[in-house]
Amino acid sequence: MKDIDLARREITVRRGKGQKDRRVMLPDAVREPLERHLAQVRQMHQADLAAGHGRVVLPDALARKFPNAPAEWGWQFVFPAGRICRDAQYGPPSRFHMHESVIQKAVADAARAAGLAKRVGCHTFRHSFATHLLESGSDTRTVQELLGHADVSTTMVYTHVLNRGGLGVKSPLDRW
Repeated sequence: MKDIDLARREITVRRGKGQKDRRVMLPDAVREPLERHLAQVRQMHQADLAAGHGRVVLPDALARKFPNAPAEWGWQFVFPAGRICRDAQYGPPSRFHMHESVIQKAVADAARAAGLAKRVGCHTFRHSFATHLLESGSDTRTVQELLGHADVSTTMVYTHVLNRGGLGVKSPLDRW
């Protein structure tokens, strides 16, 4: 929860591609649905706490440094798993984040339902995000920062999809 800032319309992505942290914008279009989702997650968290659970596994030594933090709302997952994890490796029973395979399956199902012929996976969104930003006129350096690329040449790869037609120019006939 700490990584979503509704007031600033910003999301912090922790340990994303390349194990880097980065900040990205929170689209206005998803703000209300996200707020409704978070209200449901908060109810689930409160029910978990009442049942003696509701603690997450914190990274590194944070749990020792802040013993109450694992039960605090700010440390809960935005997309929690559907059930409590009872693996002794992670300590007392707790709710982990939704497994990536659940999201991958939902994306694949949605692509099939939409009748898309191309293979679509979660990583497709990263490429689409970069491409649409560049198409809408965003600066290459800004896109580089949002994607966490160390070198701008990596970001420049996305510019190849911006070319439309033989030489990336529009025919004068298409202007009428």
